[in-house]
Parts: sequence; C-alpha cells; structure tokens
Amino acid sequence: MSDMLLIALYAFLGAVVAGLLGAWVLLLIRSRSLSLHLTVVAAVGVTAMLAGTLAVAQAMFLSGHDLRVVTTVVLMAAVVSLATALLLGRWVSARSRALTLAARSFGDGGDFTSPGGPTTAELTDLSRELELTSAKLAESRERERALESSRRELVAWISHDLRTPLAGLRAMSEALEDGVAADPARYLRQIRTEVERLNGMVGDLFELSRIHAGALALSPSRISLYDLVSDALAGADPLAREHGVRLVGDRVAAVPVEVDGKEMSRVLGNLLVNAIRRTPADGTVAVAAEHRAEGVVVSVTDGCGGIPEEDLPRVFDTGWRGTHARTPPAGAGLGLAIVRGIVEAHAGRATVRNVPGGCRFEVVLPTAAS
Repeated sequence: MSDMLLIALYAFLGAVVAGLLGAWVLLLIRSRSLSLHLTVVAAVGVTAMLAGTLAVAQAMFLSGHDLRVVTTVVLMAAVVSLATALLLGRWVSARSRALTLAARSFGDGGDFTSPGGPTTAELTDLSRELELTSAKLAESRERERALESSRRELVAWISHDLRTPLAGLRAMSEALEDGVAADPARYLRQIRTEVERLNGMVGDLFELSRIHAGALALSPSRISLYDLVSDALAGADPLAREHGVRLVGDRVAAVPVEVDGKEMSRVLGNLLVNAIRRTPADGTVAVAAEHRAEGVVVSVTDGCGGIPEEDLPRVFDTGWRGTHARTPPAGAGLGLAIVRGIVEAHAGRATVRNVPGGCRFEVVLPTAAS
C-alpha cells in the first residue's frame, strides 16, 4: 500500500510541475490564437503523464523495458492529442473569423446574418445574441429615420404656417398704420385672432419639447372621468356649433382616475378639436368612457370618413397632418403627438382605428387604486 502511495505522490508531483509549466506558457501566449491554446492544453496533459511516468521510473518502480513501452505509448498519444487539438483549434478559429466578418456588417448599417455550418454551443449563443442585437439596431435605425423625417416635415410645415399669418399681420398693421383700413375694428379683431393662433402654435411647440425632453412634470390627483369629459365637451361645444357638428357624450361612466387634470384636459381637448375639424357639417362626434380589463378607456369617434391604412401608424407622429393638411385649421400637426406624449407620461397608451364612417381614437389609462 505504501508503494502505491509513493507512486501516486511521484505522479502527482510530476503532473504539478507540468501543469505549472503549462500555466506559465498559457500566460505568455494569452493574446494568441485559440488553436495555440488548445495545443498547449493538450501538450500539458501529455507532458503531465510523461513527467509522472519518469518520476515513477526514477524511483525504481518501473524497469527500463516498461519505461520504454510506457514512453512510446505516451508519445503516440501525444501525437494524436496534438493533431486533434490543432484541428479543433483551426476549426474553432475559422468559425470565429466567419462570425467576426459577419459582425462587421453592423458598422456598414447592414443586418447581421449568422454564418452557416456547425459550430460550438458558445459561438451559437453568441450568433443568436448578435442576431437579436441586429434586429434591435434595425428597429432603432428605422425609428431614427422616421423621427428625422418627422422633424423635417415639422420644420417645413411650421415655417409655412408661421409665414402665412405673419404676412397677414404685417399687411393689416401697415394698412392700419397708413390709415387705409376701411374697418379698423375688423382688422384689430383679425389681428387678435391671428396672434392667438400663433400663441397656440408656440404653446404646442413648448409642450412637445417638454415631452420629448422628459421634462413634463405631472401632478396627478384622483378625478372623476365623467367630470373630465364633461368639461372637455363644454369647452369644445362652441367650435362644434361653428362647424355644425353634434357632440354626443351619453356613454361616459363615472370612473375615478389618477391623472393630471390640466394635462388630461388638454388631451381630450386636442382629440375633440381634431375630430370636430375633420367631421363634415351635420356630422357627429361621440365621446365614450368605460372601464375595461386593460384599464379605463376614453374614446372619441368622428365622421371623417376614415384614415388610409398606410397612414394609421403615423397618425401620432410629430408633424403628421394627413392628406388634407394645407389649410390653417389643420394646425402644425402637433396636437396628436402631444396627446400621445401626455398619455404615455401617465403610463397609458393612445391608439386609433377606422370605424364605419370615420375613425376612433382611444386613450387607455391605468385604473385608479382603490
């Protein structure tokens, strides 16, 4: 039993020496290729076996003949092990290079395509993560392009909408200054109307900038949805009468919500003004509010005739005004973007869909805690 312990001790010491030497070599080549690392690891295993055998033979536990036999076997195993390590290393290195080349498409604005063929589990997981990252980057690039397009459209439309009233204000002020205005009181009323419209546009731009900057400070309180909708209908009633549109709000439940009353009133006001302006005379704008499984839902249904399906995803984009958006009443295309920003700040969502004869805007808000 003592001889076996000594053999194990000598073999262990020889293996330790080989392992320390191998660790030192691996430290020196830590920045080299994977194939070289695998070769060193295979060599360490063979060297550990050979060192242990030589230590045991030195202690006179092996005869000369047995030592030659064992050494020959170890050398043959070394040849096969090193060849296998080299082949495996070259294969893994080739798969890594293919993965590297495929990943370079990120820098060119392309999509990542995983290289074909079998590979290791680690490289397969890495390829899968790169594919997911590629998909996310593609979505981000698409959002960035859409946002940039919306910004360009917004600048163009704001410039157009500002130029028209400013030109009118300049002409009317010059007429008043020169004393050629036939009806000064009418000119003054028109000037005030244009100034109020410009003030509204500037207010919308300021509100939108706060939303995009994440600086929209909310002061939520528990409010009855019935009161919010009633106040919004009362505020929009003069505009509805002017356009000959009927306002209907008989399906509004008295559901409590935790919202900023001022901001949510702006949301409802923007939706109602948009619906009234898009609905022809003798049409109807209906407001409803109810409690559903997903939360409290407020809907505004107009009679605009519907929105083209290809335009539905863009309705809440900044600057979007549809195909009938060149007249001043259409505004600068900021109202619905403000609606979405305020609703999302309340942890809700705003959606739109076509219904027979028009479209329906829905605002979903979280249910107030009991």
